[in-house]
Amino acid sequence: MSAGAKAVYRPIGLVGSLVAGAVSSAVFGQVWKRVAGEGDAPSAMQSEYRMREVLVAAAVQGAIFAVTKAAINRAGARGFTKLTGSWPGD
Repeated sequence: MSAGAKAVYRPIGLVGSLVAGAVSSAVFGQVWKRVAGEGDAPSAMQSEYRMREVLVAAAVQGAIFAVTKAAINRAGARGFTKLTGSWPGD
């Protein structure tokens, strides 16, 4: 892909990452609420939770974010390719 096409794709990728963060946060909140029966997941600085609970919450949140980000980035790249004929990662 040309340098110009990469420059055009850069803001699309940035918006995709922001959307992925927002979507994954909402999805994680719902998953945690259903699985743990609590509104908020424990954070590392909350002393009332055990280490295991904090680590499980972080692992689930990380997995949801990674999958969401990959799906949204892939969809953005495919859309870009349909419009331009160039894959943004090449």
